[in-house]
Amino acid sequence: MVLFGSDRPVPLEYTYQFYKQIGGAESNVAIGLARLGHQVGWFSKLGKDPFGRFIEKFIRGEGVDTSRCIYTDQAPTAVFFKEKLNPKNINVYYYRKGSAASLLRADDLDEAYITSAKMLHLSGITPALSSSAKETVYRAIEMAKAKGVKVVFDPNIRLKLWSLEESKPVLLDLIRQADIVLPGVEEGQLITGEEDPEKIVDALRAHGQQIFVVKMGARGAYYDNGQEKGYVPVFKAEVVDPVGAGDGFAAGVISGLLRGWTMQEAVRLGNAVGAMVVGVSGDVEGLPYWHEVEQMLNNNGTRQDVIR
Repeated sequence: MVLFGSDRPVPLEYTYQFYKQIGGAESNVAIGLARLGHQVGWFSKLGKDPFGRFIEKFIRGEGVDTSRCIYTDQAPTAVFFKEKLNPKNINVYYYRKGSAASLLRADDLDEAYITSAKMLHLSGITPALSSSAKETVYRAIEMAKAKGVKVVFDPNIRLKLWSLEESKPVLLDLIRQADIVLPGVEEGQLITGEEDPEKIVDALRAHGQQIFVVKMGARGAYYDNGQEKGYVPVFKAEVVDPVGAGDGFAAGVISGLLRGWTMQEAVRLGNAVGAMVVGVSGDVEGLPYWHEVEQMLNNNGTRQDVIR
């Protein structure tokens, strides 16, 4: 989606000028992974309009392959507005009902493209957009699993899109099919009724080989891959804008796993990327490049020697 924000900490009704950015869970993760040095592809359906072209050009400009992105003249590209009164009081207003992305169909998928990947990252936002988008998610998982491609799933619960009653069975089913699951602790509580991260994982695990990483905000993260488990603390960070931190965290964890790092190392990398994201306003603007992350990790979690 196209994101419109204000550089003034006032309610939207008193905002008269907006700056244009992009935002979206899957595209955030794609850009995050590309900046960390990985080959990444992103697919979606965009409106054949200026906003759609802006999104595709921006993401492609970040080094992400957008060759499987589809344009349609049947619906517009979605937009949303961010109202940031202060770092702890941020409201987001979405305008995406009937958007181009909601017209995604399973027939839009390129099976050879998906099965050539090492991992397929999906979120719980897409199946909430429409019945055809939900079918597309299921079909993408089916394609990936048939060829041994690891499925990464972030529930990303958006109750503005669908109710908990409607979303819960779908999210549980997708979690059980995934190989790597990245829920927030609040999301885990909504789905399972449990508050403790360890109990959340026990309630969600469908088979022993699944990897779970529970995001706990300022308390860090908990991981359990069926063989080892543990807690990883956060990096100190000055919070300017927390939106997008979870997507940065996901990019860091996935990057660590692709590099063959241990679970603890991968989660620590996720925490580092998330900490860097919250220090910058915008969904993708704070996503770091690999050399910046290396410097932060080598400086024991401080960003003092990082030069942008």
